Amino acid sequence: MNLKIARHISLQEWMKRAETHQVFSALQSANAPAPEVLFVGGCVRNALMGRDVEDVDLATVHDPQSVMEKLMAAKIGVVPTGLQHGTVMAVINGHAFEITTLRRDVETYGRHALVDYTNDWSEDAQRRDFTMNTLLMDLQGNIYDPTGQGLRDLDQCNIRFVGDAAKRIEEDYLRILRFFRFHAIYGKGEFDADALTACAGGASKIKNLSRERISQEFFKILSSDKAHEILSVMFAHNVLEALAFTPEEGEFFKHFCTFQSRYGLTALAPRLLVFAGLDMGKIKTMEQWMVFPKVFIKDMQAIKGALALRDLSCDSAMRESIYRFGRNMSAQALMIELVQDRVMNGYAPKALEIVQNWDIPTFPVNGRDLMALGIEKGPALGEKLEALENWWIDQDFTPDKTACLDHLKCALII
Repeated sequence: MNLKIARHISLQEWMKRAETHQVFSALQSANAPAPEVLFVGGCVRNALMGRDVEDVDLATVHDPQSVMEKLMAAKIGVVPTGLQHGTVMAVINGHAFEITTLRRDVETYGRHALVDYTNDWSEDAQRRDFTMNTLLMDLQGNIYDPTGQGLRDLDQCNIRFVGDAAKRIEEDYLRILRFFRFHAIYGKGEFDADALTACAGGASKIKNLSRERISQEFFKILSSDKAHEILSVMFAHNVLEALAFTPEEGEFFKHFCTFQSRYGLTALAPRLLVFAGLDMGKIKTMEQWMVFPKVFIKDMQAIKGALALRDLSCDSAMRESIYRFGRNMSAQALMIELVQDRVMNGYAPKALEIVQNWDIPTFPVNGRDLMALGIEKGPALGEKLEALENWWIDQDFTPDKTACLDHLKCALII
């Protein structure tokens, strides 16, 4: 296929790096009449959309073995990250470049495919997921659009599968979740009708994907600014049905996300908890399909603990929550209470000031102090120390060590 320049953009810093030019020089023959290596996918898409470019992917006409030989001849580090898929990684001075040989699918198996190599840029584009991800670019900033649809859809922020949506999904059922994730991050306007129909038709196969893959995509959707909108569309088309999800209190989730954004407190673990209706039992059910980091579970339990305290509408309650459960999760619990109308919205700025600026005190008494009073080491000592600490918290953390020990004696805790 003869590639034609469809657009041109100004060179960006990541394109000008010496390391980038080294990789291109290694893979592009000086006398070749056509491009042998080009930027592809996310880096091109993000460059055109004015977004940050983090990962640099390249496509090449050379087979993987030739790629490795050419890179090594240029003294460039090579990591064979996915030879079975035609992919190797070039590494120079800490900069990584994922390089994949142009391919065509021979057979597909949901998440896996038997591929054959090609030197046809158009043929490779036809096996990619979305039209905006088929765009190519050279070192001079020339953009190539092998499907003739990528630039149009990117300009319109239209997330559309390449060719037949159902066929693209059959090739890889993870593309269902990727479709909604891309809409959450890059999409505008109406969803593509053919894509929605195809996603609904293949939704039952999502459960066959690995928990790690499902988590990765779902978390990105949940973290987006349009989480409620995207999830609503997914539920409306039964895309999450196979995962046993239910749209718990959709408006509650929507308002909670709004509060998080308003106060700059967006965090994923609290969103998961609210999405599950504040029900840790449902979180446990969701773990059949997703992998939750231990820190997520810890954070959700902290929020539940904060919510179990007297309501957070007074300063002393906020301080207790911060002391027991930390600043971040106390702030998230406050957001939940704001949505529940258990506190006045007008109190939020003051509460958040406490979260940010209150110096968390250290309990002035320890077990040795109680042992000095004759309390023997053991469970009883721990119980008395905990009771004393709870009293100190109830006094809004004001008693010093002497006052705490005096209270211990007067209350006949010993």
